[in-house]
Amino acid sequence: MLFDRVQGGVVDRMAIGLSGLCLVHCLASAIFVAVLASAGGMLLDPAIHEVGLMFAIALGIVALGRGIFDHGFMMPSAIGGLGLGVMAGSLQLPEGGLGTVYTIVGVSILALGHDLNRRARV
Repeated sequence: MLFDRVQGGVVDRMAIGLSGLCLVHCLASAIFVAVLASAGGMLLDPAIHEVGLMFAIALGIVALGRGIFDHGFMMPSAIGGLGLGVMAGSLQLPEGGLGTVYTIVGVSILALGHDLNRRARV
């Protein structure tokens, strides 16, 4: 299988990096909305959030799912799944206020799940 050649922690580190990029995106979008309405409107396009969530789900399935087989602990995967669920739910909220807050909370929970997964491999 393709992912057998990739060391387990590499995918988790990639997923944590993606979570960090999402966090930066959310904060930058909120700042751009406050400062430059036209630039903020482009960054807040729903397609960006939907594509980002697709990548987060794909990396989560690979990294957290593989972690279950590697170390046998379900907790990192469950925490990561909760984070993905919060992120998906935040897409239903209006952008700016609570939508941004829930996205940041979801990304943080997901990053925690990936970090726990990475630590369990050691």
